[in-house]
Amino acid sequence: MEKLSFEESIEQLEDIVNKLENGDVPLDEAIDEFEKAMELVKVCNEKLNNAEESIAKIVKDNDKLIEFNINE
Repeated sequence: MEKLSFEESIEQLEDIVNKLENGDVPLDEAIDEFEKAMELVKVCNEKLNNAEESIAKIVKDNDKLIEFNINE
């Protein structure tokens, strides 16, 4: 599977879901689309886990949480 951004992966997932929800897809194609969707879910999950680890490391490295005041 080509390298896609998180956003591109989510967009493709949405397209697959819409296609499958319409019900106009032959069974063999639906299975292929479902398999592709599962791969996209795996890619998105990995990207989210990596982002979570990066954020946790940043917070740990700073040894404190910074409060943000958006009303200023």
